[in-house]
Amino acid sequence: MKLPAIKELVEKYDLETLRAAEDAIINEQIPAIEVNGDDEGEKLTHVLGAIDVLEKVQVEGKDKSLALREFFQRVRNSIS
Repeated sequence: MKLPAIKELVEKYDLETLRAAEDAIINEQIPAIEVNGDDEGEKLTHVLGAIDVLEKVQVEGKDKSLALREFFQRVRNSIS
């Protein structure tokens, strides 16, 4: 997982576009957007992370920067 790749997706795309990319990757198709990653698993991880952040923005009304920081903190806590 590369956190800058998630940040880029959050800044560039909306939830609908990211969900379409998720579906494409899951169905072994090429997504309509560029998703950075070394393999399909990492690309899917980046898309899912961006979706999580944007859902927090939409549902909880959080600022994108705050939602990103909270996501990164959850990731750090889960691996430590």
